[in-house]
Amino acid sequence: MEEPQLLQQQEEEQSQSVSLQDCLKLLKGERDEQRLAGLLLVTKFCKSDDLVSLRAIYDAVGPHFLDRLSRTGLGKGVVSSGSGENRDAYLQLSVTVLSAFCRVSEIASSKEMVSKVPMIFEVMSMKSGMPVLEECYEFLYLVSTASEDGLTALYESGGIKLLAHQMSALPDGSHLMELAMKLVQLMLKKLSQGIVENDHLSELSVIVTKIARQFALLQNALKFEALHLLSAIFSSEYSTLLHDALRVIQNENWSNHMRDGVATILQNRVAPAEKFEALILAESMVSIKGEGWLIGQINLPNVQDPIPADRCLLLVLESSRVEVAVLLNELAYSKYEASKSSSSTAETIISKQQKVTIVFSLVEKIIKLISNIGETEETQITGHHLDENTFIKAINGLNETIGVVLEYLQDAKEHGQKVGNDLLASVRLVGSYLAEAPVACEDKITELLGYMLSVEGEHESSPFYSVCFLLPMLCQKTMKIEGCKLLASSGGYKAVVDCLMKLIEQNRNGVENNGCIFLACDTIMNLLKMEQITFSEDESTFISLLKALALWTEKTNDPSVVMMASSICTLIFDMTSENALLNHPSLSSSCLDSLSRLIARSLASWGQDMSDAAKADMDLLEIVTAGYSRWADRFPQIQKAVER
Repeated sequence: MEEPQLLQQQEEEQSQSVSLQDCLKLLKGERDEQRLAGLLLVTKFCKSDDLVSLRAIYDAVGPHFLDRLSRTGLGKGVVSSGSGENRDAYLQLSVTVLSAFCRVSEIASSKEMVSKVPMIFEVMSMKSGMPVLEECYEFLYLVSTASEDGLTALYESGGIKLLAHQMSALPDGSHLMELAMKLVQLMLKKLSQGIVENDHLSELSVIVTKIARQFALLQNALKFEALHLLSAIFSSEYSTLLHDALRVIQNENWSNHMRDGVATILQNRVAPAEKFEALILAESMVSIKGEGWLIGQINLPNVQDPIPADRCLLLVLESSRVEVAVLLNELAYSKYEASKSSSSTAETIISKQQKVTIVFSLVEKIIKLISNIGETEETQITGHHLDENTFIKAINGLNETIGVVLEYLQDAKEHGQKVGNDLLASVRLVGSYLAEAPVACEDKITELLGYMLSVEGEHESSPFYSVCFLLPMLCQKTMKIEGCKLLASSGGYKAVVDCLMKLIEQNRNGVENNGCIFLACDTIMNLLKMEQITFSEDESTFISLLKALALWTEKTNDPSVVMMASSICTLIFDMTSENALLNHPSLSSSCLDSLSRLIARSLASWGQDMSDAAKADMDLLEIVTAGYSRWADRFPQIQKAVER
C-alpha cells in the first residue's frame, strides 16, 4: 500500500513543479496577457500553505503589475488587455492573489501591502456581496497581524466604522464573522477613552450587539472567541462610556443574547477564567440594564424545553459565591502566607483585588434585586414571577457568600490588617447585605463590628467610607438596646461621630450627602436616647460633635437640618452643663452662642402656626422641648436666648 501512495505523491510534486515553472515563465513575460494567465494558474495550482512558491511568484510578478491590476478592477487604470466587461474579473483576481501572497509574513508586512489597505476597504464598501469578500477580510487580517503599520492602516482607514456597517450582514458562525471579530480584537489596542468618546462610541456599541448574537447562538469555538472579545471590551477604560451608549439602543435582542450566552457558559464545564469572563459580562449587563436583567427567558439552540426565567440569576449567584470563596482564599494566602520576597506577590494581590471588586459588585446588585422583590411585586421589576423556592435559594446563597467575606475580615483582623481596598470592599458588601437583613450573622457581627468600623481604604487617612457603608445597618440595630450596647461597648460610636463630622465638613464645602448625614444623625440619636447607655468618660467626643453641629446649622434655613442638629445637641446637653462646656479648652463662648441660637430657632417653631416642615419633624421638636425642660436651669445662656 505504501508504494502506490509514494508514487502518487511524487507525481503530485512533479505536476506542481511543472505548474510553478509554467506560472513563473508567464509571470515574467513581457505582455500583460501572459502575466494574467500566470496569475490565473497561481489560483488553480498553488497551495495556500506553499510559502516558498508564493514568495517566488510574488517576486516574479512584482508589485507594480498587481497595483495596475487592482486599479483596473476599480476602474481607475488599464491593463493592456483589459476592458470594462472584465473589470469585476480583474478585481476578483487581484484580491485573491493579494490575499494569497499575504500568507507570507514578509510580504504582508511590506509597504506595498500596507498601502493597499484603503483599496481593499474600497472594494468591500462597493462590492459587499462579491465572492472575494472573504479574501478581503483575510487580506486585512494578515496585513494587520504582520506589522504595527498594517494595524495602524486598518484602524486609520476606518476599520471600526466598516465593521460596524458590515457585521450585521455576515452569516452567523461563518469564517467571515470569525475574521471580523479578530479584526475588532486587533483594533481594540488602538482605542482609548478619548478616541472612543469622540469617534467610535456608536459604532462600537453596534459591534457589541452583533458579537452578542454570536455569543448566544453558537456552540463552537467561536462562541468563546465572542466571550473573550466582549470581556475585553467591557473591561476596557472606555467601558463606562459604552454602557451609556448601549442603554439607548432600542432593540432588546442583544441583551437577551447576552443573558443566553452568560447562562450557557456558567452552566457548563468550562475553564475558570472563562467563567469569570462570563461574570464580567453579567456585571456589565446589570450596570447597563438594571438588576432585572438577571431574570428573563433563556433561549438556547437545540433546547426545546422551556428554561426557568430565574436560571441566570441563580447561576450568576452561585458562580459569584464560588469566585468569592476562591479569590478571598487566594488573597489571604498571598497577603499572609506567601513569601514576602516574591516579586509577583504584589501584582498577584492587585489582580485578585480587581477581580474581587467585580464579583462583589455583582453580589451587591443581587442583594438589591432580592430586596426590591421582597418589597414590591416582582413582576413590576423583572416582568417574571419568582417562586418561593428561588427566593430561598437566593437568600441561602447570599448568606453563604457574606459568611465567607466575614471570615476574610476575621483573618485580616487577626493579622492586624486594617488598610486595604479589598477590606473596604468587603465591609461595603457586608454593609449592603446587613442593611436589608440587620439580624443576619449576628454572632460574627458582634465580634467584628469594632474592627469593620476601623477599616480604611488605601488612600484614606482615617476610617470614613467603612462607617458610611455600615450606617444603614447601624441605624436599624441601634433602635434596640442590644444594638446600642454593642456600638457603645465596641467604641464604634466614636467612628460614627467622626464620620458625621466629616460629612458635615463636606456638606459645608458643597458636597451633599444628606442620606449618609441623616443616617449618622439617627444612629447617634438612637444611642443618646437610650438611658441605659452612658458616655460620661468620653466628653471630648461629644464636644467636638457640638462644635460641628453649630457650624453646620449657622447658615442654613433647612428646617430638617435645624431640628436634627438641635435634637442631638439637646440629648448631649443632658450629660453636661454650661459651666462644664465653658471650662472645656476646645469649646469657645462663640460656639456656645451658636448652640444657643440653634436651640432657640428650633423651639421657636413650636406653636399653632407651625409650618408643614415643622409638623413633619414633630418627633424631633418633642425631643428638644422635653430636653430643654430638663436642663434649662443648667444652661442660663441658652435659656436667655430662648426667652429673648
